[in-house]
Formats: sequence, structure tokens, C-alpha cells
Amino acid sequence: MIKVAVCGACGKMGQEVCQAVEAEPSMQLAAKIDIKGDAYRTIEEARRYTEIDVLVDFTQPKSIYENAKYCLRNGINIVIGTTGLKDEEIEFLKKLSNDNKTGCLIAPNFSTGAVLMMMFAQMAAKYFDNAEIIELHHNQKKDAPSGTAIKTALMMSQAKENFKKDNCPETETIEGARGGTSYSDIQIHSVRMPGYIASQEVLFGAPGQLFKIRHDSMDRKCYMAGILMAIKHVADKKDFTYGLEKLMQ
Repeated sequence: MIKVAVCGACGKMGQEVCQAVEAEPSMQLAAKIDIKGDAYRTIEEARRYTEIDVLVDFTQPKSIYENAKYCLRNGINIVIGTTGLKDEEIEFLKKLSNDNKTGCLIAPNFSTGAVLMMMFAQMAAKYFDNAEIIELHHNQKKDAPSGTAIKTALMMSQAKENFKKDNCPETETIEGARGGTSYSDIQIHSVRMPGYIASQEVLFGAPGQLFKIRHDSMDRKCYMAGILMAIKHVADKKDFTYGLEKLMQ
């Protein structure tokens, strides 16, 4: 039985994770952690009263890094769904995970459909010289661009160094009109609007053709299968993994 704690348990994603863990026969919901509601206030407090094998974190960008360092230094395997970690922070968490032989899985997106979208975009990147990404989320999302968009661009960048072939020199009459420039000069455009949960479109262009890959999340339940997969993985392998696609290949 895997004893699971959920950090950010009172949030919308956290509540869904708690329900999914409680419904999974191989898991036990050992602790709810949140700054509000009927929950432990900190990971340290929860550890004083219950055993934790895996902690699932869906909190905020400002707290995830400290939460992850605490877990990895104290033998708690961690699944990270909170986005906003910097590249150097991810590298440090990888080192902590390996040094302490404690599992850490970081996934910008736990929806199997969204992960397949990212994998398909990586495949398509070999055959197109021009590409941009549009990501659309609800207006309560605090970080931009999304972790999914950043991860998608990173995966695509492994195919080539530049995705702006033959683009003319550009001048923005309004700053930011062309979005943000990411890996291999892939432009990422972020939309924040009530009504969305999470959507992303990857656009590829070539002379005479356009190719689009799109994924839409309509309900947070779509993330649960991936989260349960990640919990089982870190509890068993106790390694460092960045991206759910590593478990789906």
C-alpha cells in the first residue's frame, strides 16, 4: 500500500487527486496538506503524525521548490504537478533525487492526451522549419507560459536549432505582440481567459501547407490516470524523471 500525501489538497486539482488516490486500491490517502481547510498546514507537520511514501504537489510556483527540496532531503518521493520551476532548479532537484536515491517526477502535464500531443509535436518538428505554440488557460493561472508549452518547445528543439526559417526582420509596434521566444526560437503565445481549463495548439508551417496539433482539457479528471501512474513509478523506481512521456514510451 502506497501512503500518499497531497500538498495543495484543498485546491481544485488537489481535491481531484485526493479522490483519485482514495479510489485506487493500491494507495492510501495518508495526509491532506494545505494552508486552509481541514488539513495539515505543512509537510513537516504531516510527517509528525503519519508516514508518507509519496507526496503529490499541486501548490504554487513560489512554494514548490522549497517543498521539493524538503521532500528529497527527507526521503519522501515526490510527484510535482506545479509548474514554474526554473531550469537550474530542476537540475538541482535532479541532483538531490539521485544523491538521496529518492524518487522525483516532474510533469508539466499529466493528461495522457496532452503528453501524446507533445510527443507528436516532437516527431513533426523533424519535418518542418517553422513552428509556434499557442497555449490557452483559465485566468487564475499565475505562470506564463505554461509548463506544457515550455516542455513542448524543449522537446521540439531537439530536432533543430531554429524554427524561423526565412522569417523577415520583425518590429513589434506593441511590445510582446509576437509572444515569448523559447528554445530554438519557437514563439510561445499565452492566452488567459475564463472558460478555459487548459488547451494548447502547436502550429507548423511549410511552403504550401499548415499542420496543427491541438489538445483540449475539459475536466481535471483527465489528469488523474497520469498522476496515479507517476505515483506508482516514483514509489517503485525512486529515480528522477522529467516528463510523463518517459513513462509512456
